[in-house]
Amino acid sequence: MALCAIVLMCLCGVLKAQETTDPISLDDCCKDGKERGQESQDCSSLPLISESTTCRIAQEQCCAAVLEDNTCTTGINMAKDQGSCDALLSSSTCETKTSKMCCECCLLGRAAQERGLSCDLSLPVGYQCGLVSRACCVDRSPGADVNSTDGGALVSDTPTAEDRCKVARCAQRCVNGTCACFKGYKFKADGQNCEDINECLLGAHLCRSGERCINTVASYRCQREVSCGTGYELTDNNKCEDIDECELGSHNCAAGLECLNTFGSFRCRPIEQCGTGFIQDALGSCIDINECLTITGPCQPGQMCLNTVGSYTCRRNSVSCGRGYHLNAEGTRCVDIDECAGPDNACDGHGCINLMGSYRCECRSGFNFNSISKSCEDINECRNYPGRLCAHKCENVLGSYQCSCTTGFKLASDGRNCHDLNECETGPCSQECANVYGSYQCYCRRGYQLSDIDGITCEDIDECALPTGGHICSYRCHNTPGSFHCTCPVSGYTLAPNTRSCQDIDECLAGTHTCTEAESCFNVQGGFRCLNFECPANYRRSGETRCERLPCNHSSECLALPVRITYYHLTFPTKIPIPTNIFRMGPSNSALGDDIEVGIVDGNQESYFSAIRQDHGGVLVVQKPIAAPQDFEISLEMKLRRYGHLSVYLFKIRLFVTTEDLSNAITE
Repeated sequence: MALCAIVLMCLCGVLKAQETTDPISLDDCCKDGKERGQESQDCSSLPLISESTTCRIAQEQCCAAVLEDNTCTTGINMAKDQGSCDALLSSSTCETKTSKMCCECCLLGRAAQERGLSCDLSLPVGYQCGLVSRACCVDRSPGADVNSTDGGALVSDTPTAEDRCKVARCAQRCVNGTCACFKGYKFKADGQNCEDINECLLGAHLCRSGERCINTVASYRCQREVSCGTGYELTDNNKCEDIDECELGSHNCAAGLECLNTFGSFRCRPIEQCGTGFIQDALGSCIDINECLTITGPCQPGQMCLNTVGSYTCRRNSVSCGRGYHLNAEGTRCVDIDECAGPDNACDGHGCINLMGSYRCECRSGFNFNSISKSCEDINECRNYPGRLCAHKCENVLGSYQCSCTTGFKLASDGRNCHDLNECETGPCSQECANVYGSYQCYCRRGYQLSDIDGITCEDIDECALPTGGHICSYRCHNTPGSFHCTCPVSGYTLAPNTRSCQDIDECLAGTHTCTEAESCFNVQGGFRCLNFECPANYRRSGETRCERLPCNHSSECLALPVRITYYHLTFPTKIPIPTNIFRMGPSNSALGDDIEVGIVDGNQESYFSAIRQDHGGVLVVQKPIAAPQDFEISLEMKLRRYGHLSVYLFKIRLFVTTEDLSNAITE
């Protein structure tokens, strides 16, 4: 029955994930199927409450589960009340077969109890038959078999809205068990996660004409498509209007200038006007007018114009000679000047040729004659012939050029090309050197690295102090020149074949423990524990770690004792996440109206642990960090009230908290 319930609940979860758009939830479909199963309706022809295929499957499966539970309960009650299954005919119907199977399996359990045999049926019967037999054997009722794993599961009522929210794992929020998104978001295709709504793309914005919609996360904003520009402002009716800088006083006209507004700007105009012969500039200053240049022919022929402040004067022309000429001794005519004559050669050491009114220089190699400055100028060969004179670098010198090479090269005998320089011949590196074109590269042997300071010295790598956080060795790392080696604790561990991890020595398997024959050896990280236990009075030993209560003959004091005392041994390291579930308990099968209580009755003086009630049972949780290795013995009690009958189960849990597991500390 428990297995059927687990499969049904898993199927229900899958169907929820596949149909999220159906207005009727799968919980409603399952609830309808349960109600019709209680009325013993035909589960294969139920009236559908939705057109969804998955809803139909949920209806049928939940209905079938209820019918099967009721049918099995009928058979168990017949075995308890009548002690016989003869009333159940061997019909071929599924209901009769199920009732007869549960009735006969319950009789097997009662027979084992009467003969004092173990309630753990050794016959190779089915899983459901074994559960019913064990339950009838323990307490003459569909009781509970308890183990430390997820051995049993109870079929709970329809999950609450809070439970459905936990299962749904909604990305943003959950309302009445259904996922929902915040304002401005919508569901993705998976029905759980949310994505932003693009109001601009969907046209769901309120931007006006002349404004552009820009999408933002969970909203949007409106922006004017074309800005007004400098000198204009945007009015309330979304139009651009000229700013009167003169009226607002935002102009920068200087003193003596008045502001004149224009569209989109302004200009400054002088307040005072200048007199005759002057003109006013933009700053209002009066500037003299050169009448000799602005007026055509202000003086008569044969006269020369001379500008004055605010006016001009005319003066009779005198004989003057142009450049390259000078007056003769009589002062009557102009004659040529021989620039090449005299001790100061006009061409500065170069050849000089006199011309009428001028001269020309014959420049040496590496120089050019500048006809404007009348001088010989050096030719910059490096600039005039880039890349054609020197292989690497070209430096101009007076009348010529000079080649040089970049670092790592030397100049060839032709004075122009460059050859690679083998720097490794001089031994610049502390260990290994490799010549490369134009340079060299130092490298180190394994276990060393180049110095960040000079790039040529090899320094030992301290592998134990690398930023990998000391994960080279699982326990301790010892640096050596060019290498390292790992060690393990003195006792309880041995170095693994990879020479980096520490393997726990299983003293129990190796036979190196010191436990007596009456004790059992239990291996822990770095050591072992010798364990034994004895059943208390009024109990008998029914297994290696289990004590069963002897028949009570309906004595109230005896009935208050635990039905079973089971011993468990657990070990885990100190550095485990908080909180962590380390032990699970619960009945192997379920019945409607089950009431379960769990609690720690001893061994939790420092409140490291807590017992939490869950659906179909409970768990033991580590709720506070355990800093140091130590041993605990926890007494955990579970009370099961079924059909008005109370059954108590006691778990003796021995916990051995050890140091961190050193065998998993290294990732190869």
